[in-house]
Amino acid sequence: MTGDSWRERRRALQGDDPAETERATRLLDALGTEDRDDEEIEAEHRASRLAAAREYAPDARLEEELQLRLTGPATVGGALRFEWGDALLEPVEHMVSAAAGTPVQLELTGISSGSTVVHARPVTVPVDSAEPDALNTPATSAVATGLGTLTKLLDALESERDIREWVKLFDAVDAVSRALSRYELNLGVTWYDAEGGLRRARLTERGRQYVKRLRETRDRDQEITISGRVTELRESGLVKVKTGTAKNAPAYDVRFEEPEELLRMRPGLGDNVHFRVRFRQQLDSMGIARSTEYTYLGPAAEQTSLSFEP
Repeated sequence: MTGDSWRERRRALQGDDPAETERATRLLDALGTEDRDDEEIEAEHRASRLAAAREYAPDARLEEELQLRLTGPATVGGALRFEWGDALLEPVEHMVSAAAGTPVQLELTGISSGSTVVHARPVTVPVDSAEPDALNTPATSAVATGLGTLTKLLDALESERDIREWVKLFDAVDAVSRALSRYELNLGVTWYDAEGGLRRARLTERGRQYVKRLRETRDRDQEITISGRVTELRESGLVKVKTGTAKNAPAYDVRFEEPEELLRMRPGLGDNVHFRVRFRQQLDSMGIARSTEYTYLGPAAEQTSLSFEP
């Protein structure tokens, strides 16, 4: 009997004889079923199966599984809408890849109810027999490591803690968060690993709002001088200035707020220029530069070295 069945039985008894209800309550509490949900019960069953299998095959492992539980107003029927799949599944795969530090391919193995539960697993990648140590490395070990990192990050978002430790994963999680918000969905992530372990986390409205706040930017301005050769001109008031002759020399798009001012200067392609510009960065709450722009302020008297990276 599953955890849900025990709970349904208990609720039914509560409407009958109080003595029977009390007896059933004591029994269920003694069994410990009331404090465990279906995922914990499934993890226990998997661990038991693995222990039994290792009595005969010490190297036995379980098949890994990723469960994505979608909850929200439109998930009551337990179905996966095509538009959700298009918007969510690829970003989730990218999020897991970013956490694993290597490209990961996931494949769908089933859909079940209980809101909408998506069952997936890592695509098994054949090992290279030319590498002597390859056979000793589980093909999906990177996925397990990545899911461990990802669940920690999602927990931190849900509790609104500092996530700068995982700043490289933020954009991938942000893409998933945007997709969930678009369809008013919450996400539960459950990972059953090959050793019988269980990891899980959620991304609910609280976590998504925290992600949104972390995305907000502030301006940081700095006045600098850009010296170099004009390589492109546009009537809209944009000049591309390349600071050296090498192919990989930095080039900057300098925008004139008043295009007429650029026309009055009459610069030509190949001309050497010295511009004072406002270097503006838009930084998010974690210090990531989301955009940069260079705005013309006036001519500079002489060339000076730049004190920043493009």
